[in-house]
Amino acid sequence: MTRREALTVLAAGAISQAKAAGAIIRTVLKDLPPEALSGGATLFHEHLSLAPDFMPKWIGLARGQNTATNAGPAPPSDGPFFMQDADLMADELRAASNEGVACIVDGGHPDMGRDLNFLKKLSMQSGLPIVAGCGYYSEPFYPPEIASMSEDQITRELVRQARTQPVGAFGEIGSWGDITDLERKVFRAVGKAHLQTNLPIFTHTGIPGKSAMEQLDILEAAGVKPQRIAIGHMGNLVDQKVEVHKALCKRGAFIGFDRQGGPGDARQVPMVVALIEAGYADNLLFSSDLSSANQLKRNGGAGYAKTVTVFVPKVREAGVKEATLHGILVDNPRRFLAFVPPR
Repeated sequence: MTRREALTVLAAGAISQAKAAGAIIRTVLKDLPPEALSGGATLFHEHLSLAPDFMPKWIGLARGQNTATNAGPAPPSDGPFFMQDADLMADELRAASNEGVACIVDGGHPDMGRDLNFLKKLSMQSGLPIVAGCGYYSEPFYPPEIASMSEDQITRELVRQARTQPVGAFGEIGSWGDITDLERKVFRAVGKAHLQTNLPIFTHTGIPGKSAMEQLDILEAAGVKPQRIAIGHMGNLVDQKVEVHKALCKRGAFIGFDRQGGPGDARQVPMVVALIEAGYADNLLFSSDLSSANQLKRNGGAGYAKTVTVFVPKVREAGVKEATLHGILVDNPRRFLAFVPPR
């Protein structure tokens, strides 16, 4: 038996054990057993519901502008904003399902304009399971009260969200660039909230992968096991030796290659292959972080399945076997998302 085959057996055993212990994956409509998502890819970091002004503000800040007003209003449109058009989005999700996607995790929350009722409607219309995240994004997007709230107050609010809303993860929880003291406070609170809820955590690291190690340090110091954490956007940290990536995996965390299906694939594929060859296939999560209308099928883009239809074929062409790809796309995200709700 090869190491990969042995790990596959162990992973299957872990899923079986989790099922026996009452583990579930919480979607916006109902709790599912992990095996319910065995028929396709689970994309651990996408966006299905954002406010119309979120991306203009994001782009403005990314260009070094300091305020949301500098980014200008959302671009004009002949119809509703695409993430507020349920019929359009349901069509896109049905297309993704037909191309091999079994579940999508939405990485938004109120400070990004995420609408839980809209996600429920999308899931009902499309038939595709959706896992909703919760929490706080990063300092430029925090609601004003976060600055004056104590760490314990933030923790209580996060626990309240987790107990009263159909959310299945804390995420995306981010640091905008180099992590700030306020962001550290939020990360510590998320770690404490995890201990009370068991929800997994996925993060946003400042491009290119800034604060990745410190994010894991903070969450581990709060008592979170690395196996319950996915450090996101690690495809942006371009390093063919994948030294930081390996260090995160060695500690047991998942790492996300979650901006795929475009020109950056040429840099990401060799890093993915290097991590697989180093024995870390079971630590990898894939997704595309879709957030703009030009990526939709209706507008000529590859749509929400582009991780499966655009990126994965490139990894396959680089020599990665089907069993390994199945593990990354299907098994890893189920292990990451499955949790036992506290009594």
